Amino acid sequence: MSSYTSKLVLALSCSITFGIVGYVHIKQQYDREKMHEGVIRDVERQQRRKIENVYILEKQNELTKKLKKELES
Repeated sequence: MSSYTSKLVLALSCSITFGIVGYVHIKQQYDREKMHEGVIRDVERQQRRKIENVYILEKQNELTKKLKKELES
């Protein structure tokens, strides 16, 4: 009877250990994917800001030229 109990405890311990290791591995992979998505969103956000800043700069240049023309007239 003791041998059966020992085998059962060993099998249960191994099962729990493999389950925990598997869970941790899957969780780490999920976390890495989420962090990578965050980096991609940050890069996209920076590109949008750059485009907006260029647009604003062009508008300011146009307004400056217009103001200079009005002042010269």
